[in-house]
Amino acid sequence: MLTSFFAADDTAAAGNPILNIAVFVAFIVATMFIVTRVGKGGNKGASDFYTGGAQFSGTQNGLAIAGDYLSAASFLGIGGAIALTGYDGFLYAIGFFVAWLVALLLVAEPLRNVGKFTMADVLSFRLKQRPVRTAAAISTLAVTLFYLIAQMAGAGSLVAVLLNIHDSTQQSIVVAVVGIIMVAYVLIGGMKGTTYVQMIKAVLLVGAVIIMTLI
Repeated sequence: MLTSFFAADDTAAAGNPILNIAVFVAFIVATMFIVTRVGKGGNKGASDFYTGGAQFSGTQNGLAIAGDYLSAASFLGIGGAIALTGYDGFLYAIGFFVAWLVALLLVAEPLRNVGKFTMADVLSFRLKQRPVRTAAAISTLAVTLFYLIAQMAGAGSLVAVLLNIHDSTQQSIVVAVVGIIMVAYVLIGGMKGTTYVQMIKAVLLVGAVIIMTLI
């Protein structure tokens, strides 16, 4: 009886799985349409690949950075830190802001001034190119791997809850599908498409927070 009660409670909390998946698919189709339209020009050079051709305004770049910052990994990490350590955990959120400022002032601005896109470009210009680029590629992939694991696991677990999926194998499949969708966004839209997705994400998240606050 107790097990069936909690199962029924979980189903009620998750809502209607058919409606949830319909909204999810509609969102994917809409954003994929935008990404496809935006990424039609493709990546014709390094500027398009790294900065989207420098065609975005300061407001658009700010929204994109906010969308990237408000990620599943950030929410889960900060939420977990606050749950475990209280106010001390909240300081990690402030630490992220400080890190952004340091990166902008000490890394991003000098790179822009010398006309380079990455630290590997600058260091390879001064040092031996192949060892520097190899080290940069390995370190980038290592950091990105751990970040994406948390990102995809968080997003996939959320979708599994919305679809009322409790089997571990099916949840793993959902996580894999979400990962494939993430890769598709980048492959189809490039940096321009990714930037637009991040802007849409920031608007939706901030709007949802405002609505919940008012309610």
